[in-house]
Amino acid sequence: MPRLCLCVNQVAQLRNINRKKEPDPLQVAMAAELAGIDGIVVQLREDRSDISDRDLRLLKEVVKSHLNLAIPMQEEMVKKALQLLPDMVTLLPVLQPGEGDEHSMNVEGNLDYFEEIAAALRANNIVVSALVAADPAQIRAAARAGADYVQFNTTAFSSVEDLGTLTEQLERLRAVASAANKLGLGVAAGRGLGYQHIRDIAGIPLIEEVNVGRSILARSMLVGVERAVTTMKNQFEHK
Repeated sequence: MPRLCLCVNQVAQLRNINRKKEPDPLQVAMAAELAGIDGIVVQLREDRSDISDRDLRLLKEVVKSHLNLAIPMQEEMVKKALQLLPDMVTLLPVLQPGEGDEHSMNVEGNLDYFEEIAAALRANNIVVSALVAADPAQIRAAARAGADYVQFNTTAFSSVEDLGTLTEQLERLRAVASAANKLGLGVAAGRGLGYQHIRDIAGIPLIEEVNVGRSILARSMLVGVERAVTTMKNQFEHK
């Protein structure tokens, strides 16, 4: 069964809209761990529009499961990761204004820089992952550049409504997961996933970790964090 990790950025977004101290991503992370979540994911943005440096420091202190810091592949962000020393760093593309979650890392086109960053992170016992499209060329490049994991960007998959296209996407994910595994890479998946997708994703045996944010947090507003996490994990068990 894959590990289920929760991204808490949307909690910080809501807090910042309210201009209050609540809801607190730290408290949500702790509640999720008590409910059995396997890890916490937090994305640090250049403009600190949601998660702050203070949030990061506190999360590092209290997260007991697995802390995955997602950052754009920039020198300043890498320095921040080396100061924080999370369990894992997931490298993201540097986005231009207006670009969104559908964009993935071009590891192949930035091979030398990625290799340099990966070496620095791994030298500090940080597991290195990269958000990539389900593209064999990018997987091969990630393996050559020293990544430990690849996280498949599932934005396109999560937006599919046609059953035939959904089946094609799943088979593609299954094939690239197998290719990544043969190259010695761990495999994760995330971006846009909801309760309706989890059984399909969990049904791909080589996917070790699934990162989910908005769907769990949205449901938690109705039923609480514990039930929202438990319901999602139950989907894994009944795949």
